[in-house]
Formats: sequence, C-alpha cells, structure tokens
Amino acid sequence: MNKRLMTPGPTPLPPQVIKALGQQVLHHRTKEYADVLASLSSGLKYVFATDYPVVTLTASGTGGMEAAVANCFRPGDRVLLVSAGVFGDRFYDICRCMGLNVTKLDVSWGKGIGAAEVLSHLTGDEKGVIVTHNETSTAARSDIETIGKALKGTGMFYIVDAVSSLGGMEVRPEDWGIDIVVTSSQKALMCPPGLTFLSVSQRAMEAARKNTSRRHYWDLCKAVDFLSKQPPQHPFTPAVNIVMASLEAVSLIQKEGLENVWQRHKRMGEMAREGVKAMGLELFADEKYASDTLTAVKVPEGIDGQEVIGRMEEDFGIIIAGGNRSLKGKIIRIAHMGYISEGDVLDTLKALEETLVGLGRPVDAGKALAVAKTIMDTGGTKQ
Repeated sequence: MNKRLMTPGPTPLPPQVIKALGQQVLHHRTKEYADVLASLSSGLKYVFATDYPVVTLTASGTGGMEAAVANCFRPGDRVLLVSAGVFGDRFYDICRCMGLNVTKLDVSWGKGIGAAEVLSHLTGDEKGVIVTHNETSTAARSDIETIGKALKGTGMFYIVDAVSSLGGMEVRPEDWGIDIVVTSSQKALMCPPGLTFLSVSQRAMEAARKNTSRRHYWDLCKAVDFLSKQPPQHPFTPAVNIVMASLEAVSLIQKEGLENVWQRHKRMGEMAREGVKAMGLELFADEKYASDTLTAVKVPEGIDGQEVIGRMEEDFGIIIAGGNRSLKGKIIRIAHMGYISEGDVLDTLKALEETLVGLGRPVDAGKALAVAKTIMDTGGTKQ
C-alpha cells in the first residue's frame, strides 16, 4: 500500500522534486550550480513576496531561527517573544541560549495573538519582537500583519517564524514590516528537510554588520554577500540536490501563481475544518485563528488518539500526526500544505470517518464528504 503523508512536515514531494533529488550531484562552485542558485534565489523572492534578499542555509528551520537571533541581537538585549505552543517555546529556548533577556508572552494553546496584545506587553526597552506565525503544534495562527504594522517606526526588530505557513499562507515581509522571515524546505515548499530560507531586510543587514556577537556559520552578512557575487555562491558547502529540488518546487508555485496557492490552502483548510465538524468532532484551535495549512482535532472521549493514527495508516495508508507534550493522545493533526490537493483532503476525511466508526464512534455517514465537496466545488464559503 502506498502511504500518503498528511502530516505537518515532512510533506509529500512532487514528481519533479523527486527527479531533481535523483540527479548526479553538481559541484557547488561551478557555473552550472550558480545558475541553479540564481534561479532559486529569484524564485524565493517571488514565494516570499519580497524584494529583500532571501538566503538559503543548509539547516532545518530551527537553524534559521537561531541565525535570525544571532544576527539581529547581542547577549543581554531585551526581546518580547510570543509563544502559543511548542514551536514558540523552541524560539524562546533559542533566545535564552543566545544570552538574550527574554520576556515570554504566553498565549493559550489553540489561540493566536494580534497587535493590541503585543503592544500592551511592551515596556519600551525591547530591541525586538519575535512571533510564530502558524503554530504547528496547535493549528492556530497569529496576526503577523497587524503586529508588524503596529511596530513600524518603533526601531524594534520584528522576526517571524513562518516555517509552517510560508508558501501556503499570505506573508508580505515589506508591507508588514518584518525584518526577518524564517521558513524551511519540508513544509509548504514541498521538499525534503535540510534547508532553511530567510528573507532579510536592509535594516536587519545593517544591524548584522555592526553586530559583534560571535557567529560563523550563521553569519547572514556572509550569506548575503556571497549571494550577491557574480555568479552567486554560498559561503559554505550547501545541500546541493535539495537546492536543485527546491528550484523545481518553487517553479511549481510560480506556475500555479502565489495567490492561487494561498487560496488553495485556504480552501483545503475550510474543507478539513467543516468536514471534521460534520462528523461531530471538535476543533482544537479557535476558528478565529484557524490555520490554512493544518487542522487540529480533539479526540473524542473514550477513543485513543494513537489508535486513530495507527488505524488510518494501517487500513488506509494515510499518515496523520498526533499532539505534542500535554496534547499527546488528545488531538490529531491533519496537514493540508504543499503538494496536497482537495482530493487528498476528501480521502483523509473519508478514512477518518471509517476509522471512527470502526472504533465505535457514531458518525453521520457521508455528511463530512458532502460538506467538504460543496466547499471544493464552490471555492469556499468563507473566502
């Protein structure tokens, strides 16, 4: 049985990406590779909806988060960090490890945050604000647009973790005043894990050049300067074949059209949410903050969440994710990001319905699919 990934990373790979991964490796200092890097960098600007340089580092998204901190801040700098789940907590840990003076603004899991809440927690001494756009552990998003616009003119750096949103949800670094946006290859960008991408504002670059914090591999000045060479290069050996694969993935996004991609993800998110509600299930995240790239569902009382996950894989070949930390066994997470279609969402809903029936949970058969198909056919009732 072919397995289908409906997990929030890694996500399925398009055939073009798989083909690129299987090519003979290029030497990273050749013109042939430089042409690939130049095309990818241009394509990434399109996907990031920015004219800022977008650098490619060989690392997971966590490496990109650390790079953002290491370049914008120095030990002892005060920052406000918003955490609404596991990955907000990870960014907090990174800041602490880098010696920052961090004020952590905890948001209830399943909710997001906007400008008013952030502004109310600022003292005026902060050098920056750090926010996770889309909290992968809860399927809730924060309003990074209003936060960024509210911070304009304050002099603070604004850093956004967009690891599970960029390429599937609207992000506009310049319009929204975001100094560094961090994402990675294995989510909505449809590639294997191994690369992190960062858009870097001119203001962030100027700060990095004056920053005396110790860094070598994470030095964004090196990354931008090497990218500006003719032909463009990396300062260190990259994951060549993942770079080649990323070019294929970005080309697919360009072909579909970025705003069309955003709308597809919005539509799939609505299909998933309305479908699970039609089964009588409860969403974990407040719908006011609902993610477009994944959906978290509360496991009904008396049913083991791990049993649901196991049966869906064994019986239907569909792999979904469970909860993290205190949510383990209490929620399931269904991703709809990247190389996933509306048909995949329908198949997952059908598998979930049959799994629940098999576990003794009464479900109005076919109702979830009917609701989701209506949304698919009409383009979404809430768009």
